[in-house]
Amino acid sequence: MTGVFETLRRTARLMVGIPDYDAYLRHMADHHPDHPVMDRTQFFRDRQQARYGGKNGGRCC
Repeated sequence: MTGVFETLRRTARLMVGIPDYDAYLRHMADHHPDHPVMDRTQFFRDRQQARYGGKNGGRCC
């Protein structure tokens, strides 16, 4: 049951725009062990920039 709850929690967080830092850490360890890892604050800012930044700095006009 914990697996189902965890999947639902991750899905809900992604739906409202909260990135999964633990998944990022697992990915980096598995696929890029020689690269530096962002801390939680850097990761959150990076994901916010990727989602809302864009060419206008997050503005629509």
